[in-house]
Amino acid sequence: MAFNHKHLIDITEYSADDIMTVLETAVRFKEVNERRIKQVPTLKGVTVVNMFNEPSTRTRSSFEIAEKRLSANSLNFGGSSTSTVKGESLVDTVETLCAYKIDMIIVRDKHAGVPRKIADVSGAHVIDAGDGKHQHPTQALLDLYSIWEVKGDLAGLKVGVVGDIGHSRVCGSLIPALKIMGCEVTVIAPPTLMPARPDILGADHVTTKLDEALPELDVVYMLRIQRERLEGAPYPSLREYNMLYGLTKDREPLMKPDALICHPGPINRGVELDSYMADHPKRSVILDQVYAGILTRMAEMYLLLGGSEDGLTA
Repeated sequence: MAFNHKHLIDITEYSADDIMTVLETAVRFKEVNERRIKQVPTLKGVTVVNMFNEPSTRTRSSFEIAEKRLSANSLNFGGSSTSTVKGESLVDTVETLCAYKIDMIIVRDKHAGVPRKIADVSGAHVIDAGDGKHQHPTQALLDLYSIWEVKGDLAGLKVGVVGDIGHSRVCGSLIPALKIMGCEVTVIAPPTLMPARPDILGADHVTTKLDEALPELDVVYMLRIQRERLEGAPYPSLREYNMLYGLTKDREPLMKPDALICHPGPINRGVELDSYMADHPKRSVILDQVYAGILTRMAEMYLLLGGSEDGLTA
């Protein structure tokens, strides 16, 4: 199994074959996660640092579970207790961590470009778990896995990404990843939530009209309204946003019979989605995305660290 990458920082550095290798490896880890004892010795003796300089629940817990199930040693680092809060530079902090002879750093930071900087100075394997408004490649891979598992193939799928395009690091990785895998991508948002140059993301179509786009879509990917990142008031109210861009029960008749609903979480119920659509038993793969996060993150660490074949099958 050829996988010639040291880091997972920019999804555009991965080919379609590389992405399929991650997804197919994740399938193998699914069997591990459905055992009574959900642990293999694959990365025994490997040390992983979870450097979360920005609050996170889903991504951080997903990585921690993935590390434990691979038998890796992990150190959780970040928050108000870190040396950077006390004035130490990021480079000095990373060099201190590397003096412990660690193998991998999982980094989340509010500043774009931090994972690349850490990769440049550390010598360790680095996975970007979200940097500012820039990228979130592990989210894109779990999204692709969730869609691929249901649809069986990604090539040719029409995917609509709806909502806060301008503030979304999810878009920064998801749209390029979808394009690498041969999907046709439409971004849908009010003008105030669209970046100045949406074409740079690589989307095939840009529209402000959700109702016109829905009938063509195989996958509807709803983005969270990131109230914590918004500068000013880009729309009159959450109620009005829901009326124009919320995926509601009333809009279901516009959708294809087999169209899927995705969301990176956490959901603002009554804003991006109503409960009927969020919990839809046939359309929603939102909880499948959560589970896929463990599978794909196990696969990413395994592949980047050159995990043992015997460890995977043990």
